This record gives sequence, C-alpha cells and structure tokens, in this order.
Amino acid sequence: MQLFLSRTYFKGGTNGKIFFDGKLVCESIELPWRNNKRNVSCIPEGRYRLIKRHHTKHGLQLALSIVPNREGILIHPANFALRELQGCIAPVTKCIGEGEGNYSRIALERLEDLVYPVLEKGEEVFLLITSVKSSS
Repeated sequence: MQLFLSRTYFKGGTNGKIFFDGKLVCESIELPWRNNKRNVSCIPEGRYRLIKRHHTKHGLQLALSIVPNREGILIHPANFALRELQGCIAPVTKCIGEGEGNYSRIALERLEDLVYPVLEKGEEVFLLITSVKSSS
C-alpha cells in the first residue's frame, strides 16, 4: 500500500494533502522546511515506510522508518505546527492557515483506520512525500 502526501511550503508551516488510491484521506500540517534540522523542520521529501510503534504514555502510534538524519518521526494529532510539532506530521481534517488545521484527532483516526489493518496483515505501507509546484 502506498499513500501520497503532496505538500505546499509556507513560511509559517507546511500544508499537505494525503491521498490513497487517488482519493483524499485527510490534509496535514508540518513545520516549515528548515533544511531538515531536528525539532524545527519538516522531514525531506521521499518515500518512507510506516510502522507501528508502542509508546508507554501515548499507546500505539504510526511512525516513519529510516528518515535521513532524524529519528522518532511520528504521525500524531496537532492543530498548530509551530506550537505542537517537532518534526512530525499531523493529519488534520482541513488546513485553515500556514501550518494550522482543525479536527486533527478525527483525521488521525481516519488514517489509522486505513493503515492499521494493512500493517496487521503483515503488509508494508509507504508514504511518498512530494511537493506541489507553486504557480507564484
């Protein structure tokens, strides 16, 4: 299974749309691109394997495997990238500003409902991150 994350970069954050099989699953927010610096930048574009990770405090989580020069990159709920993210990806129902979205937990549940059954069958899930070319 492969999901596609199409990003648009802004000074205040990175907004995206996550698709599967040509259909929009949810939107996403991330930190702005700051040369892949830990805790302050979104991760580089590329293809990443999604894995399940169990956290003692937060329970079962989706994580990205083998991100260049980074570790612990998760997909978790957040509505304001600059305040709530440190390099991770937050699914949101709708982007409402640069790096801002709403109803993140609902969007995460939608994504998990799609991905977890595939992972539980022992199949691989990948996230291909690309960018939208701006017309400005």
